[in-house]
Amino acid sequence: MVNVPEHPSYASFPVFRAVDPRPASRLDRFLSIFADVRGGEGAGALLLFANIFLLLSAYYLLKTAREPLILTEQGAVVKTYLSAGQALLLLLVIPVYSWVASKVRRVWLLSGVSLFFAANLAVFHALAAAGHRIGIPFYLWVGIFNVFAISQFWAFANDLYTEPQGRRLFPLIGVGASIGAVAGARAAADAVKQLGALPLLAAGGALLAVCALISVLADRKISERAGAAQLLARQQPLRPGDGFLLVFQDRYLVMIALLVLLLNVVNTSGEFLLSSLVTEQAGRLAGAGPEAAEARQRFIGGFFGEYFFWVNTLSFLLQAFVVSRLFRYIGVGGTLFILPLIAFTGYSLLVAAPVLGVIRLLKIVENSADYSIQNTARQALFLPTPREVKYKAKAAIDTFFQRAGDVAQAGIVWAGTNVFALGITGFAFLNLALTVVWLLLVAYLAREYRRRSSAAPAPPPASA
Repeated sequence: MVNVPEHPSYASFPVFRAVDPRPASRLDRFLSIFADVRGGEGAGALLLFANIFLLLSAYYLLKTAREPLILTEQGAVVKTYLSAGQALLLLLVIPVYSWVASKVRRVWLLSGVSLFFAANLAVFHALAAAGHRIGIPFYLWVGIFNVFAISQFWAFANDLYTEPQGRRLFPLIGVGASIGAVAGARAAADAVKQLGALPLLAAGGALLAVCALISVLADRKISERAGAAQLLARQQPLRPGDGFLLVFQDRYLVMIALLVLLLNVVNTSGEFLLSSLVTEQAGRLAGAGPEAAEARQRFIGGFFGEYFFWVNTLSFLLQAFVVSRLFRYIGVGGTLFILPLIAFTGYSLLVAAPVLGVIRLLKIVENSADYSIQNTARQALFLPTPREVKYKAKAAIDTFFQRAGDVAQAGIVWAGTNVFALGITGFAFLNLALTVVWLLLVAYLAREYRRRSSAAPAPPPASA
């Protein structure tokens, strides 16, 4: 088998076509509706699709279970402080993970971490069934599991594919995440009403065990097709090195970390603005009668139910039919500009008209673009980096710096409301200023990504 260079495709929407000597199967041709899938690539990409689908489904089961556990045991006040605890724990977790990653093959790293998380869930389930209070430790655990498991999955995908392959196939794999989030949230909402929170822990553990098996199958399937280089990578553990040290030794990685932190601050600050305006509107509509509290709850519940529906629906449509086209026509670097431009436009409108309808439209478009366009482009930034960076530095960035963004945003909201008395317009101005910094970061990352992609060595020929 001879390694074939990537060829541009000029097929019209909705099907991609490309020059490739390998015959395309029916699966390859079907998946070409969503991305530029070439002969023999469909089965491996579908395994990764299934893996992230089940992983996101498990996360939404566990996320749904954690809310009644923490709120009934501790209350909303304690919940607001736990993001700082998650960030502190990650300072300990990342070095341990970096050490383990240097000792084992990648497939055992991937499947081992999934089985470790599944075993944690079995312990939580047993403790809760015995009557112990698990609200705080489980809340901390879910926050770490969420960012860590998803980061590791994308590190695995970055390691399996070359940079051109990743640009073509990541949008398709991301569709699995979009569908998994919707399916998991829907299943959890129905199950928790009928069965309570504890069965969701058991279901989540079972899904993680299946993820471990799929990781083994995907590693074998994609590596054998890729040839000698990937077969060698399967056998070799990562070189020694701490994830945090790898980040701070490379300006490109520092900028990605700042991007993750800043994106989280802007996004969650926007959620604060949305919640504030929804609460004010509910108060005005409900009045002050004896049934006012119930009327406010119904308005807020109905608003967010419709809001989440549109965010999830638009996110799926963008991931399925838009992301791959953006990668194809403007590249990963150009795609990075989409979300900050949406945010800049939206917060500019909010400054001029600080009303619920404007922030609602902004957050629907912003969040759906974040979950689809921005997330896929951010994962692709690691394609032209060494293997150690893909696993260790990426884990540090996607976990600690994301949680640090939560802590920073909480501090900004506290200072803005208690010290500077910022209103809706004031917070909108602040987000507008942060978005300008965000655009500058993206300009650097887009330029550096193109430089590193063009300088990356060509992969060796595949074995016969």
